[in-house]
Amino acid sequence: MAAELTAAQLREKHRTTLDQALEAIRSRAYWSPHPEHPKAYGETAPADGEAAFEALRGKRFDLDQPGTDDWTGAEVSPYGIALNITYPHPDPDVLLPAMRAAMPAWRDAGPEIRALVCLEILSRISARTHEFAQAVMHTSGQAFMMAFQAGGPHAQDRGLEAVTYAYAEQTRTPDRAAWSKPQGKRDPLELTKTFKAVPRGVALLIGCNTFPTWNGYPGLFASLATGNAVVVKPHPRAVLPLALTVRVAREVLAEAGFSPDLVALAVDRPDEGLAKTLAVRPEVRIIDYTGSTEFGDWLEANAPQAQVHTEKAGVNTVVIDSTDDYKGMLGNLAFSLSLYSGQMCTTPQNLLIPRDGISTDAGPKSYDDVVADLATAVDKLLGDDARANALLGAIVNPQVKERIEAASGLGEVALPSRAVTNPDFPDATVRTPVLVKMDGARKLWEGAGADAPYLSECFGPVSFAVAVDSPADAVDLLRRTTRDKGAMTVGAYTTSAEVEKLVEEACLEECAQLSLNLTGGVYVNQTAAFSDFHGSGGNPAANAALCDGAFVANRFRTVEVRRPGQES
Repeated sequence: MAAELTAAQLREKHRTTLDQALEAIRSRAYWSPHPEHPKAYGETAPADGEAAFEALRGKRFDLDQPGTDDWTGAEVSPYGIALNITYPHPDPDVLLPAMRAAMPAWRDAGPEIRALVCLEILSRISARTHEFAQAVMHTSGQAFMMAFQAGGPHAQDRGLEAVTYAYAEQTRTPDRAAWSKPQGKRDPLELTKTFKAVPRGVALLIGCNTFPTWNGYPGLFASLATGNAVVVKPHPRAVLPLALTVRVAREVLAEAGFSPDLVALAVDRPDEGLAKTLAVRPEVRIIDYTGSTEFGDWLEANAPQAQVHTEKAGVNTVVIDSTDDYKGMLGNLAFSLSLYSGQMCTTPQNLLIPRDGISTDAGPKSYDDVVADLATAVDKLLGDDARANALLGAIVNPQVKERIEAASGLGEVALPSRAVTNPDFPDATVRTPVLVKMDGARKLWEGAGADAPYLSECFGPVSFAVAVDSPADAVDLLRRTTRDKGAMTVGAYTTSAEVEKLVEEACLEECAQLSLNLTGGVYVNQTAAFSDFHGSGGNPAANAALCDGAFVANRFRTVEVRRPGQES
């Protein structure tokens, strides 16, 4: 097909950005080409984005992709409105062969052109950030500002980061080399060698409900940039953000002279289990998944033909030993527990506090003091309903609500959850966090039969203030939960070099990302693309990190062709 978007145009528009991104992953300094303030997109952008979202409701979302045999979709916003959008349902026997047929030309385009086409896709998504924010908000339940930032520029950053790592790994080996081996008095042995990055096959992206773009873009763009076709299977409750992404990608690929079937959408019927069907197809050679441990384990066990990247559940822990900024610590933790109603894979769950108390700049504080003061800090943060709605968003599904309601039966409630009314969306379910006191004595968690609630993930705004006998016991409990269940994040507050060393060593040995003494505007449950690694790939919470070289390198193989002689 004829290209409307030429290689020269792509280089002129995006090569500088790619070079800046390459420098950013090397330096790990702050950098982002995607503005995170809503006003940066123009005066009319908010209204235009909302109008574009509203125009999608109640209609078919046609993508003109092969193998469509039905239409399906039943998304209802956590804010209480039905989207009434239907999407193409695929026949895998038609769709997947068409996607494979699109790959040779994409493979032959080479790493640079693939990267630049991906940057054009991201650029067009960025221009529609307000529309995407509405789509993320009304499928995930995130409050608007979080949906705008995490679902927009931060997700786009993560996608660009994956493209950048993919380009760096593919260009580590030269395209060609002249090889000459001396043979003494005889003529040297001479070969011309060429090296080409070859994709594995069709990649399957299985999207999540809570962060469809932020968690979806790394795998999508890592696979596409390494030459693979990508079939996108969204979560049934969060289809629209990824459907919009697929639409933009197909448009750009066609304009650049490639088959749009390199990216396709696969939406399942209710209770169909399409992800399982696609995951074991022989064409599918890469899988990216974010979600429950149960299904992640199933994928790892049942899709041996594919490279499977999973982000699953974990038990995120904060060790509270001492602090020289007690007020700052409480404020930082209160925000971390409240953001998006604790529905982040990085939200702290277990707060490990010595039962004899901690030392602070405000004087000694007992275990009960720390718990009560933290409860007060959360109440103060969320005391105003308008601010509470802006931080909490909406509860994403009934299971999270059930966990909140069941928390009172787990122990003494130090901070009860309360319902918050959203005047703009009265049908939204909005709840403040609940904090439960727990005894963390060794006898309660040592041994195979221990079943304390804090030893497993309790996803949502439920956290446990766990009384431990000593900082050393806290670190041992941290090790136990990280080793057994995994952790996406670990935090610690201490003024003791000895305790800091204990926590750091535990995180190094159990391969968990650590944040120490955060008291300002950086929170344990937030990470920055190009600088921070999301997950480590080294504990049960995730077998990959977003984003490093390992995340992209096995999505392609290098094939060598040798020919006698030297090219003139």
